[in-house]
Amino acid sequence: MEQDSQMGLSFANLKGKTVRAHFDGGTVTSDAGALLLREVDRRTGIVDRVVGALGEWRDPRYVVHTLGDLVRQRIFQIALGYEDADDADLLRADPALKAACERLPITGADLASQPTLSRLENGVSRTQLMRMAYALGDAFIASFPTPPRELLLDLDDTDDPVHGAQQLALFNTHHGEYAYQPLHIYDGLTGRLVTTVLRPGCRAKGIDIVKILQRVVARLRAAWPEVDILVRGDSHFSVPEVHDFCRDHEVRFVLGQSSNSKLKTLVESTLAQAQALFDASPEPEPKPVRLFTEFAYQADSWKEPLRIVAKAEVSSLGTNVRFVTTNLESSQPSFLYQKVYAGRGAMENYIKNHKTFLHSDRTSCHRFEANQFRLLLHSAAYMLLHAFQELLLYGTQLQQAYFNTVQQRLLKVGARVVERHTVIRFHLPTSFPLQEVYRLIDRRLHPAPS
Repeated sequence: MEQDSQMGLSFANLKGKTVRAHFDGGTVTSDAGALLLREVDRRTGIVDRVVGALGEWRDPRYVVHTLGDLVRQRIFQIALGYEDADDADLLRADPALKAACERLPITGADLASQPTLSRLENGVSRTQLMRMAYALGDAFIASFPTPPRELLLDLDDTDDPVHGAQQLALFNTHHGEYAYQPLHIYDGLTGRLVTTVLRPGCRAKGIDIVKILQRVVARLRAAWPEVDILVRGDSHFSVPEVHDFCRDHEVRFVLGQSSNSKLKTLVESTLAQAQALFDASPEPEPKPVRLFTEFAYQADSWKEPLRIVAKAEVSSLGTNVRFVTTNLESSQPSFLYQKVYAGRGAMENYIKNHKTFLHSDRTSCHRFEANQFRLLLHSAAYMLLHAFQELLLYGTQLQQAYFNTVQQRLLKVGARVVERHTVIRFHLPTSFPLQEVYRLIDRRLHPAPS
């Protein structure tokens, strides 16, 4: 590497001219968009909420970096696409990240190293994790300028395979591997994250789901006593404990329902009608026929009958029957299934942003608590990027984009950094293709006086 920096790199000639590259461009960053994350955080206070919840527990005699420094560095790294703590060793001198973390980009001290961040991860207690989760919940509440009339809580869990000696990494028979199974809860109307909970790899019992719902609903109702809450999830969440909790706490629900012989019998006539309509179609390739019906049903483990909505579909691929259970009374069966329940499909995009593009499945620590801490740090990064889109990117091509697109097109931008006595300048590329988006963001950050 030393030889390369001295001699440069060689490329194919261009128009008869030699093409060389040298590592002598001065103080340059490839992540100037970190400054935008700083502005979002200053407006939302997400990092400060996390830091305040954790509280300082380290011996001050051995502290070089404050708790705020470490948490801010880690969350910003994740939001920029650097999900591993190991990345800190390569980024600790990056001028944009230093500036985002409230340090002078050139003369300021370097950021923390990987060992320091790893010690932070492994030093967090269960009590601190609970307070941190509540702090992120409070950040969700604070994201609403006025009390909402309705909240749509989308619940889903996801597979998080592990490959080491992680605590509580149990064998998941459904996925056929050792894993964790984190629970994600989002507001289905906005895509804002409510909370994430790391769980052992085995499928959670109804009482475990209820314990989480109890804390979430209590927190939301404390902030907004009149808010109407609707819980939505797949058949895994349609268990007696969840039904009873929702009934007792005036929470509405629309949940998938697993099929059984009794339910199949109750939908037979509707399915036969759909089959007849499909067979009677004169089209060479008939369109699918979907019919909806409803009836009351009570499983042996349920305290009372519940409303079941059924979809009976016949297509060239065969028959497809699905069931939904709900305590909603007024909605028509077709509307309830197609508009209310099927809308939970957006949940997959939220989880993709969280898990795939922010890599929240990096749960490689031995301690379960350390892995939960990582999950919450990634959740804070999700909140930061989602707030970025809501507050500064509305009306642009990136408003609904996946997080990796925002990272690659808007945050991953090179800049030469100059630090003077009274000013710090980031010289962005003249040919940067999204200049107008940056200018729009600037106008929204600094609106002209009316």
